Amino acid sequence: MALIAVPSPLNIRRAARSLAIVLALATLSCMTTRNYLDPAGPGFEGSHASSIPPAPVPSPGDPIRVVTFNIRFSIEIDKAAELLRSSADLRGFDILLLQEMDAPGVERLARALQLNYVYYPSTVHPQAHRDFGTAVLSPWPLDEPRKLLLPHAAFGTRARRAATSATVRRGALRIRAVAVHLPAPGAVHYEDREHQIRVLLDDVAGIPDAVVIGGDFNSRAPGPVFTKSGFLWLTDKLPGTSRGLGLWWSNDHVFTRGLAPAGEGPAAGVVDPAGSSDHRALWVRLVPQNTKETLTPPSDDDPTLTCCAARMAARPAR
Repeated sequence: MALIAVPSPLNIRRAARSLAIVLALATLSCMTTRNYLDPAGPGFEGSHASSIPPAPVPSPGDPIRVVTFNIRFSIEIDKAAELLRSSADLRGFDILLLQEMDAPGVERLARALQLNYVYYPSTVHPQAHRDFGTAVLSPWPLDEPRKLLLPHAAFGTRARRAATSATVRRGALRIRAVAVHLPAPGAVHYEDREHQIRVLLDDVAGIPDAVVIGGDFNSRAPGPVFTKSGFLWLTDKLPGTSRGLGLWWSNDHVFTRGLAPAGEGPAAGVVDPAGSSDHRALWVRLVPQNTKETLTPPSDDDPTLTCCAARMAARPAR
């Protein structure tokens, strides 16, 4: 009697991912897009955080909660806001990194949750026909907003990606936060994806502040590149976060430098999107790894000693 070989679950997942790549490339091959290639913009900032100081003001050693969330095409903003408010694992975050956002979606979410934000679109998505970019949001003041244009256009659409970067000031603690969304699987060569990671790493090389780089990397491949550069990969062992072909893929990650896992309770986890996206929200809890390197003594009138004084008026795209 002939034996029939049964494929392993790992091979099934690999075949499904290959099929997803082929289908995505076939769908997008006839589409074109508009890229925003000016490193200065367009960009958007807003301040909706409360000017009332927290009670008490957090000390530098208090845990820092970071959340990253891909809200598909910035559509279900109200559902996403409710999830971020109601989930015990997500609410009370210090830094929120968003992907697949447009300016109205970021503004609406920031108003609903009383947050400051920096947002840079990188392209007009050829499928959604709306701006498509990343954002950094926080209840704390945001300084030094930057758009980091990433090299290598996607096959077919020629879409380019850009990261959004800002310095979060929580009292004396400074954290450089970078929101990332890399191209879809198969949209760029592996070497090109690694080059994009190198651009992100070069941008934060040598700065004394703690660093958080997080978002939708559309792959696990960037993990070893970050760890070899001295970053912690706190989300390595988490369940998949991106839904496709009936499976959850490990595409969303957070990498840190100068910050360590908080000592009490779980240091990272995922939360189901509750109809707000095809991605799960991902969170991490951190503490400063080296207080001396991440703290700057504040002056008596430093606005970071109050919670996010309203000082950034919303500005339109340049």
